[in-house]
Amino acid sequence: MATKRKSKGVYMISAVAEMYEIHPQTLRLYEREGLLKPSRTEGNTRYYTDEDLERLEFILNLARDLGVNIAGIAIILQMRERMEEMNRQMQSFVEYVRTEMLSRFQQAAPTQPGAIVPLRKPPTVKPVIVTKSSSSRKQ
Repeated sequence: MATKRKSKGVYMISAVAEMYEIHPQTLRLYEREGLLKPSRTEGNTRYYTDEDLERLEFILNLARDLGVNIAGIAIILQMRERMEEMNRQMQSFVEYVRTEMLSRFQQAAPTQPGAIVPLRKPPTVKPVIVTKSSSSRKQ
């Protein structure tokens, strides 16, 4: 669904309803069901931000284009929020690991150039001898 907004700001319920060709009661229903959370003035007037309108566009795409009912929309939105939170946590973890690896690399660099993890003793490798009889066996 193409965006119907032209500028940043806040929008009253009547303007939003007109922009998206929906009844104001639909917006109130979405709010009652917890799908939208517009801010309110001291006089209790709903104001929809650009972020609210992005969420509304997603909701309308699910409802109009995909035929998802309100309960399904709520579940999809919850899953989407959980996935975004998991993504934030993963990004934080990756950044932590990256920082830790760089820190350890810098600590090890003066004593063992080229080593990421300091080695206590050189590894011992036993040579493997391949004989003709062992390599020609059928498996």
